[in-house]
Amino acid sequence: MNGPDFAHLVRLSDDTGLYEHAEGPLPRIEHGYCLDDVARGLVVLSREPHLSAELTALAEQYLAFVAYAQSEDGRFHNRLGPARVWLDEPGLGDWWGRALWGLGTAAARSPVPAVRQAALECFDRGARHRPPSVRTMAFAALGAAEVLAADPVHAPAAELLGDITSYVGAPRPDENWPWPENRLFYANAVLPEALIAAGDLLSDDKIRDDGLRLLDWLLAVESTDFHLSPVPAGGWSLGESRPAFDQQPIEAAAMADACARAYRITADPRWLAGVRRSIAWFNGDNDLGTVMHDEQTGGGYDGLTPDGPNINQGAESTLALISTMQHLRTLLESTG
Repeated sequence: MNGPDFAHLVRLSDDTGLYEHAEGPLPRIEHGYCLDDVARGLVVLSREPHLSAELTALAEQYLAFVAYAQSEDGRFHNRLGPARVWLDEPGLGDWWGRALWGLGTAAARSPVPAVRQAALECFDRGARHRPPSVRTMAFAALGAAEVLAADPVHAPAAELLGDITSYVGAPRPDENWPWPENRLFYANAVLPEALIAAGDLLSDDKIRDDGLRLLDWLLAVESTDFHLSPVPAGGWSLGESRPAFDQQPIEAAAMADACARAYRITADPRWLAGVRRSIAWFNGDNDLGTVMHDEQTGGGYDGLTPDGPNINQGAESTLALISTMQHLRTLLESTG
């Protein structure tokens, strides 16, 4: 695979949003939609430098879904049933964080002025909240970083991004386990990436260096024989066996994002190793030596099990594939 393929993302989408689940490559319409995935879709489409008219329209459709999911007080619904009825109450779960990530990215990068303005208004409405979860906050911080990079005096984004340090905390003094949690869970690299972004944009070298230290440790822990070996869906801590399964594409995607940011900020070529390993994980350089995407459909497989890939091609895994393959540009730019 030479770059992001959006064909399966289009296949999973309709005039409402993005279907969450698939059986093989076919959308499971009966399971409906979730904001989590639509917001991630908005992230990957917004950060593409050149979108076709079809994909530009899809990005606007995703933005409309995110805006529809937002309540007047800035919280969000997450699950929309196939009958287009919300199945939950507005809240501050991971979907809130990913919604702000998507909105911030659209506000900063969309080529359409009306999209940028609408996305920023929704971002500002949501940015007043502070969630209970560190990962939720980290996802939101990435959206705040996008807004702040585009507008360095945007106060709500600066305040939200500045608060990430109180959620993550400093690395522990234990060299074997500097991670601020007792266990690795999911999308782990989003925590150091948020710190790196905050330190960079808020001109705080200590916060940036704390994030780089955590990312360096995480890349080492999630690598085996120079290939990526992500922690499993159930998490991992010292003393537990590796490799472990089921490995989730979101873990490789989070690593690619964090290492690409670290490279852009430091120009240190060691971070390119993390980007390469993440891309290679999808292309078969993983614990089972199996390709983690369908070259014909453009879909990402839902996980790496002890017996091989789960060949269902749902939204989360496909977006993780697209997100990771977007960083091929980082590798190409690094080699001139």
